[in-house]
Formats: sequence, structure tokens, C-alpha cells
Amino acid sequence: MKEVREDLLERGYSRWQFGRISALLGLGSAAMAASPLISRAAAARSVPAKAPIEEVQSKVGMVRLGSNECWTGPFPEAAQAGAAMVQYGNRYEPSNLHAQLIDTVAQVEKVPQTHILPWPGSSDPLSRTVVTFCSPTRGLVTADPTFENAWRTAAWLGVKVTKVPLRAENGYATDVRAMLAADPNAGIYYMCSPNNPTGTVTPLADIKWLVAHKPAGSIVLVDEAYIHFAGTPSAAKLVAENRDVVVLRTFSKLFAMAGLRLGLSMARPDLHAKMMRYDGTSQSGTLSIVALATGTASLTRAAAIAERRKQMIAAREETFAHLKKRGLTYLPSNANMFMVDWKQPAQTMRDAFARSKVDIGRSWPIWPTMSRVTVGSAQDIQAFCAALDQIMA
Repeated sequence: MKEVREDLLERGYSRWQFGRISALLGLGSAAMAASPLISRAAAARSVPAKAPIEEVQSKVGMVRLGSNECWTGPFPEAAQAGAAMVQYGNRYEPSNLHAQLIDTVAQVEKVPQTHILPWPGSSDPLSRTVVTFCSPTRGLVTADPTFENAWRTAAWLGVKVTKVPLRAENGYATDVRAMLAADPNAGIYYMCSPNNPTGTVTPLADIKWLVAHKPAGSIVLVDEAYIHFAGTPSAAKLVAENRDVVVLRTFSKLFAMAGLRLGLSMARPDLHAKMMRYDGTSQSGTLSIVALATGTASLTRAAAIAERRKQMIAAREETFAHLKKRGLTYLPSNANMFMVDWKQPAQTMRDAFARSKVDIGRSWPIWPTMSRVTVGSAQDIQAFCAALDQIMA
């Protein structure tokens, strides 16, 4: 505890900020440490969230196109592997499930086993990197719009956040040169690729450029939650080369395991060690054996991954064709979501879709007339298009 306190104070955090970090990471409290880090960071939101039961009840009977969930369950073979573990639920580790997952990831991603850590989802390591590599003197730089959890954690800690707008002339990819120019001494340069909410991909060449030109002591954090939907090259290659890169993955999207909670971080061992120095507990102890078995069995199903990607693309293109017919504009996407411009307040359209029993996604302050819509099943998309026709009639 004393060593952690001294480290944070040396990096410029005040005693007040140290108190917040202690609450965020559960320092000195086993009960706090056992709960997901991001759930504590969410307490910093300025707008109170709905209670979980109210959130679920509000979506009962609706077509759910608001949370980028996969339209189907896990691959059948993966689900069978997970179900087989239920009978061993009385054991913390009935077999070498953690090692099997790490070994499988290493083989698929061509990354050393020593560079892989499993997590209950990817939100915890995302917030943890902000605590670890940012400070009052070294801020966070991101695209805008993008996944907001890093913003929330930084704001909670009083860390400077610099947002660089996505631009049409850059194909709405993350502008890495503008990010570096916006804060040449940041602690983290964070990007989602494909980006959430736009589904746009940042070329690996751009990520390499940023890694080569960023300031010493900083990291490039690449969130690849949707990469399996895009089928594009991964920044995991840079991890294997021992660069200053942390790559995050989740099984919540194409692998359809959102409720099972499984994720990965890939980074050099010394970077992982820094991320873990504030927490004396082992994050692996919070992982479900069902999730571990299901995730491991999912990773090697290359044909099934390609087929699910193909189904998503077909549904997405059908949706785009209907939007064109209706005279609406949207951003081209490489993932299972897209942004559509209603030319009116996005919340108004979200409410209208809800009255038609279709739940679409939220908007971002920088684009108040645009909504994020998840690509669901063919049946889901038909319901979305029918609701749109009814709204615009």
C-alpha cells in the first residue's frame, strides 16, 4: 500500500486523487477488489444510469439493436464445452482451463504466452491502463466519438482528456497524427479499431506510425473488441514485437458471450506488471470456468467465425440499401454497428423506434443527430426497416 501511494504521488497525483484511485481499485479492501473495476468507475457518470432491473424491463419484447450484442448465442460447439463445465462448478479450477485459454490465444494470435492475461471482459483492463499510464501530467488522447469508458475513468481521476474528432476526409478512421499533435506528451493514445460507434478501421500502418513517433514512457492502447467482425490485421503483431502497445479483446461481440464476461489483454510482461501493481489479488480468480471453456473453444473455429461475419455483412448491406432508399445518410462500417444521420435530434428517433418495439443505440455529443444502430439478425433488420418505414410514413 505504501509503495503504491508513493508511486502515485511521484507521478503527480494529489492525495485527493489517491483516495479516488484507492476507491476505484479497491486498495486495502478485499471486498472492493473482488468487484469489477469499471463498475466503480461508472459511479463518476454525471447522469444517473437506470437501475439494472429497470433497464432490462424496458427492453422486454423489443428488438434489441442498441448494445452491439451478437444476434445469436455462442457457437454450438463452444456452448457445449461451456455446459460441460457446469457440473464442475464446485471447483475453482477443475482443470488447466486458464492455461488452455492462454495457449490457444498464443497459437491463434502468434503472441507469446507470457504476453497474455485473461479478464472478466475488457472494461477492467481498459480503465486500469488509464490509472497506470496516465497522470495529472500525462493525459489521455482519444478519437471522438469513441467508446467512453476511458473518458469516464480519466474524468473521475482528474486526468486531462483530449478528444480528436473523426473526419470524413480521413474515412472516419482515427487520425493518429492529429492525436499526437493534440497532446505530444500524453500517457495513453487510445483507439478502437474497428471504432465504436462508427465501425471504421484504423490501418495497422497508422498504428505503427503512432508507436514509432509517440513520446517515451507512453503507450498506444488498441481496443479490438470488434476485430473479428472486420477480419482486418491485428495490432497483436506489435505486442509480439515487444512494442509499447496494449491490445484489448472481448468475447462479448462476434463470439456472443456478452453475459459470460470474458476478455483478454495482450502486452509485454512489464506493462502488465505495472497494470497489476495496484491490486494484490489475481484477476484470474474472478473468471468463470464456463466462460473459460466456451471462449477457448470459440477461438479456433475459423470457418464459423467467417460464416458469422458473412451473415452480419449481408444484414448490414441490406440495411444500408434500405437507408439509401429512404434518403438517409450513414457512415460505412466494418463492424456490427453503424451511425445513421436522421437530420433531427437522435433521441427523438430513438424514442420513435422504441414505440415500434425496436431498441436502437445512443448518440454522442459531437454528433447529436446521429444514432448508433447494431446489426442484428435478418429478422431483426426486417423489423428495423419496417419500423423506419412506419416512422417516416
